Amino acid sequence: MFLLVTDTSGRNGTVALARADELHRPEVIEVVPLAGGMFSAQLVPQIAALLQNHGLSKSDIDAFIVVSGPGSFTGLRVGLAAIKALVEILHKPIVSVSLLEMLATATEAQGKVVAVLDGGRREVFFGAYKFADDSVQVLREELLSQVDFLSAALGSTLVTSDAVLAASARDAGLPVVTVETPNAEMITRFGWKKLQAGETVSPEKLEANYMRRSDAEMFVKQSS
Repeated sequence: MFLLVTDTSGRNGTVALARADELHRPEVIEVVPLAGGMFSAQLVPQIAALLQNHGLSKSDIDAFIVVSGPGSFTGLRVGLAAIKALVEILHKPIVSVSLLEMLATATEAQGKVVAVLDGGRREVFFGAYKFADDSVQVLREELLSQVDFLSAALGSTLVTSDAVLAASARDAGLPVVTVETPNAEMITRFGWKKLQAGETVSPEKLEANYMRRSDAEMFVKQSS
């Protein structure tokens, strides 16, 4: 079973090809970097080249795993639009991945868990979850200031891949778990678990979780 895994949420992105074996263990075969600011020009050609390198065609893809946020407005829009177009032709399942939820599940902590990532502009991408046994409840995902996220995380275990945010949380007396920076292998493993659990979305319901308005929207609001 072949999986196409895309992440266009950050300044730079990746497209990866993965394969799940007979024991249902996903393995990333190859990861191709995408240069920031050029996703619209690179993504589809890189997908085609990646498949060709391994003697595959688009019809050999069995499922798509795509990061839906949080992150760059333009990057996410380009990435999700490309996957939607492919799925409408191929009619294969899509798994939507939240980077925050993925970080939160990277620890075995139970109860309330908060995941944070640097959102730029002195802001933090913040996700709060409640874990009980094998279930997870999404409590909130939002953009907070670097001051407010600390008070919002009280009573929770905080998970992050950002050293600066981790240090701030420790200074505030919060229990902190640091994990590796989100990458194609982490996204593949997390997306595969969701696929195995039947947590897929249709192209019509695949939406980006930007958390922040686009610069154009912010300009309109400031001008009104």
